[in-house]
Amino acid sequence: MDDDTPVVEQVTDAVSGAASTTAEATTTVVKKVRKAAKKAKKAVKKAAKKVASKKKAKKSAKKAKKAAKKAAKKKKKAKKSKR
Repeated sequence: MDDDTPVVEQVTDAVSGAASTTAEATTTVVKKVRKAAKKAKKAVKKAAKKVASKKKAKKSAKKAKKAAKKAAKKKKKAKKSKR
């Protein structure tokens, strides 16, 4: 403690310094939380997109398989009718 400055002034300076430090820390934390939330949101969107595309691919593969079966069946019928 300084003996030259009054105690009240020293306490006031300490409290205001602590308040400004707290405000800065809070701002930093808020920024970090926002950044993390944005990152998480991006990851969730990416994962959802991946799942959707996998489902679509599976569905289209199933359709193609079905269409191939149908075409083979038609060919077989056509051959039989030619006999």
